[in-house]
Amino acid sequence: MTNTPPYLSGDILLIEPNSGASGDMLVGALLDLGFDFEELREKLSLLPLDNYRLSARKCARSGIQATKFDVEVGHGHDHRHFSDIRAMIEGSRLSPWVKEKSIEAFRRLAEAEGKVHGRPADHVHFHEVGAVDSIVDIVGAMIAMEPLRSMRVVSSAVNVGQGTLDCQHGTYPVPGPAAEALLQGVPTFSNKVAGELTTPTGATLLRTLAGEFGARPAMKVFATGYGAGARETPGGANVLRVSVGAAVDAAPQASEAGGDQVAVIEATIDDMTPQAYGYFQEKALEEGALDVFATPICMKKNRPALKVTCVCAVGDIRRFAEVVFRETTTIGIRYTVADRITLRRDFEEVWTKYGPVSMKVSSLDGKPVNFVPEFEDCRRLAKEAGVPLKDIQAAALHGYLRNKQ
Repeated sequence: MTNTPPYLSGDILLIEPNSGASGDMLVGALLDLGFDFEELREKLSLLPLDNYRLSARKCARSGIQATKFDVEVGHGHDHRHFSDIRAMIEGSRLSPWVKEKSIEAFRRLAEAEGKVHGRPADHVHFHEVGAVDSIVDIVGAMIAMEPLRSMRVVSSAVNVGQGTLDCQHGTYPVPGPAAEALLQGVPTFSNKVAGELTTPTGATLLRTLAGEFGARPAMKVFATGYGAGARETPGGANVLRVSVGAAVDAAPQASEAGGDQVAVIEATIDDMTPQAYGYFQEKALEEGALDVFATPICMKKNRPALKVTCVCAVGDIRRFAEVVFRETTTIGIRYTVADRITLRRDFEEVWTKYGPVSMKVSSLDGKPVNFVPEFEDCRRLAKEAGVPLKDIQAAALHGYLRNKQ
């Protein structure tokens, strides 16, 4: 019998930003839930950042015990572009999952900032978000989330606050422009607390981690953590709560296959060029769609056509509906919410004579059933070594199978 910590025992992670969300609040909540602070410090040291100090302490917010996570920086805030941050993370020795999710969070943030300021994502010049403390918050949240990565992640409605906020470009209504863009399609609300309760960093973490937004699922709670905000707020506890539990109406799981829900958006189109469809597919995948594909069909008047299907998170229905309307010629869509079952996915690093390759391993009942070398790793090594791509892929598969013997 294994002695599994309570915070790793469930299949649902519920995030409740009832007092807003920020990077330090989420990291604090995950530490309070059970993630080890020293492990967080050690893994963050893999980033090429220095002159900062981490701390985590217990405190009270309106009588609720919580963990306050802080990053103290010994110099002025650095300004970095998204491309700089992406290169920093990619070049580190962090795990493939942490790299992937951290870059995804920053990509969302860069795209939101880019829309606000009219710039391509790679050219977005972060100010507050490019600082050391914000990089630590986002990457630190992904490090603490990695043990929970196979869980269904649900977020309740997000409290954005009210009033105005001051930033480098002037005074804006709450939420600020970047947070407003990131939270499109997400249920939000505002109570009587003035100020910015959900920061752009908090918003991008919620959008990257939560597969759905809405009501609290029926669940049996095993562990709870509270992350403290920076200040006391009148009329409520300034904390972000995370809870791990199991669905009470789910049948006992006989395997590691996990279930969740996705939205399936469809449109039938008979007047769009293949080039336009190709561009739409690229755009939808860049926006974070889970899958995009087209099926040949025959419509009325015997017209050959396509049924375009876009699969996305339930909380992203409105956002991807807008992508379909904007990038295709359809005038109407249909959508359904579907249950799905996915295998547990892990990454293993395999060494070849050309260099390291990450293998994505899918497991059922603890046994690998699929293993695929990461394409981007293979493509990079093929270019560096000047050999065919298939040689790198074959070497990675051979190395993986050799390690399993």
